[in-house]
Amino acid sequence: MMEKEVVDEMTMTRAITRITYEIIERNKSIDDVVLVGIKTRGIYIAQRVAQRLLQLEGKEVPVGELDITLYRDDVTPDQSLLDARVKGSDIPVDINGKQVILCDDVLFTGRTIRAALDALMDFGRPAKVSVAVLVDRGHRQLPIRADFVGKNIPTALDEEIVVHIREYDNDEGIYIKK
Repeated sequence: MMEKEVVDEMTMTRAITRITYEIIERNKSIDDVVLVGIKTRGIYIAQRVAQRLLQLEGKEVPVGELDITLYRDDVTPDQSLLDARVKGSDIPVDINGKQVILCDDVLFTGRTIRAALDALMDFGRPAKVSVAVLVDRGHRQLPIRADFVGKNIPTALDEEIVVHIREYDNDEGIYIKK
């Protein structure tokens, strides 16, 4: 398989900054905002957005981690019980009445976000849930859209978007794999 870099580290940083500014613009105050990263790379995106919010607004925004493994619709109950990859979720604040922003690396079919919404409801009832993604590649199977998008990268169905985040992958960039 061939991998082609389509976004470099600097462009990824700009995309995170764009997402951060849009969050500030659409929320009169970020006091009730909670960022929740979908494991695995969504966590690092949420942390980066929180870092930029602190730089720009001078306020710390709580960041949680959400594991959606048990909520996926492509895993049978027997598989999920045996799956040792379940990493658990950690949302350090009460999300009831908060503005929760789910963060992920790539939005494709919408199934990950659907699973994340199900998992999130086990933690409480937010006033509003938004979705922030680094890349929207299209091809939705469910009526789900991102509220905050770093980059739109149209792809063919037989292509894959691969995101490398320095904190997890030791390098950084967005690649199309065919």
